[in-house]
Amino acid sequence: MPGAVRRWRPGFPLDLGRTLLPLRRGPADPAYRTDPEGGIWRASRTPGGIGTLRLTVRAGEVEGRAWGPGADWLLERLPTLLGEGDDPSGLVLPPGPLREAQRTHAGVRLVRTGLVLESLVPSILEQKVTTDEAYRAWRTLLRDFGTPAPGPAPGLWVAPSAREWVLIPSWEWHRAGVDPRRSATVVRAARLAPRLEEASALPHDEAFARLTTVPGIGHWTAAETLQRSNGDPDAVSVGDYHLPNLVGWALAGRPRSDDDQMLALLAPYAGHRHRVCRLLALSGARAPRYGPRLTPEDHRRR
Repeated sequence: MPGAVRRWRPGFPLDLGRTLLPLRRGPADPAYRTDPEGGIWRASRTPGGIGTLRLTVRAGEVEGRAWGPGADWLLERLPTLLGEGDDPSGLVLPPGPLREAQRTHAGVRLVRTGLVLESLVPSILEQKVTTDEAYRAWRTLLRDFGTPAPGPAPGLWVAPSAREWVLIPSWEWHRAGVDPRRSATVVRAARLAPRLEEASALPHDEAFARLTTVPGIGHWTAAETLQRSNGDPDAVSVGDYHLPNLVGWALAGRPRSDDDQMLALLAPYAGHRHRVCRLLALSGARAPRYGPRLTPEDHRRR
């Protein structure tokens, strides 16, 4: 299989699939694929151009194979993507289920793509809708306005460029099931893309401030973005529909919690609050469900 190649042996346990899973936007994400040989494929728009990256692990060694103008950029950042700069050692937990989850999932690192718009746009699409609605919109928009990914992976698509996001007609957003509020936020973000991309190199507070200056981007959207672009271990998704109940149930046995209660429970883990939330999700903890679920809306009929 042709393409540029880099091999890297991490100095820590690495669960490749679970580490990269937050980058997949649904089981049919056009920018993310798996293959029967255990390879994980990603299509990205990098500062060097579009690129495709296939990652596999054999005998503790990661092989990255890349295609397209962005291949060198993707391979150069391969260790960073897979958590080389992530330091979970600062999270010291008392004996209990959370510590057991930390031990069981020691190979799960926090990804760091270094690409803000790549994670920001799908996070905006996920605002206050069901995941199925957001995933369908992402698939539709990538296949209609994205670029076929370089390399041999069929059906892999690179997301539109900032300019291409701006030029999508209003009726195409509507057809994809995206309401005017979310589409307008994507367009505003795309117009500010160069400045927002700088957030990938900023510390926690400055990165949040940079993203949330854009109308329509609140704390939840910024956190969901920085968890992926920056590998931010402390970016809590405040405003999430399910997370407060998960944290409240797992840490206090409380079936219902709000954001303030969640943040109080996470306060002892300052600096690693997102990491704790990730561990809770990996542990299989599930809060009891109460009340109606979110109902999908068909914005195409409006």
